Amino acid sequence: MGVHLITGAGSGIGAVVADKLTARGEELWLLVRDARRAAQLRERYPDARTLVGDLDDPAKLSWAFGHQTLPVELDSLLHVAGVVELGTIAETPVKAWQHQLNVNAVAPAELTRLLLPSLRLARGHVVFVNSGAGLRADPTWGSYAASKFAVRALADALRQEEHANGVRVTSVYPGRTATPMQQKVHQQEGAEYDPARWIAPESVATAVLTAIDLPRDAEITEITVRPGR
Repeated sequence: MGVHLITGAGSGIGAVVADKLTARGEELWLLVRDARRAAQLRERYPDARTLVGDLDDPAKLSWAFGHQTLPVELDSLLHVAGVVELGTIAETPVKAWQHQLNVNAVAPAELTRLLLPSLRLARGHVVFVNSGAGLRADPTWGSYAASKFAVRALADALRQEEHANGVRVTSVYPGRTATPMQQKVHQQEGAEYDPARWIAPESVATAVLTAIDLPRDAEITEITVRPGR
């Protein structure tokens, strides 16, 4: 049985990953933004443990964790949480840039830093659920793509830095996936949302689990998941 910490377990891809790991009898730690959210997730995952920390305020994560118990050994750290705000460069305010950079890039970097001792002990695995926007920036996606490009750089550097410590690092680049975030994107685009057109979150979750389940003689560094319809 492994020990896994997940961000974004409340919905979408993160919830499916948490469901699959729970069904396997794995030990789950779930990062939540506040005590109310912790209580909600404990109802769904009664055997899971929760950590409270606000990804939009990464500078306070160290302080928050100093008042909580962390896993001693961690087999995987799964960065799934994310936010998106579409807009042209001309129309995107600083607040939107900062929010996306904080949640999507700076907080994962800080969370990884704080949990590296536990990951090193277990020779664990860090998975960043990135985005197709982490490989290409299209019009109105500039600020979101910038945050995801940053996550790509974070993963690439971390992989080389921690290789000698036995820590594996995988970036997963899903295309459009049928999640609440995608529904929000369609609202921002003024487009009709049909989840049947997009990747099922179960498919992305399968890619995540494939990476962490791979035998220790190999490492999946990148996975790109595209809609098959």
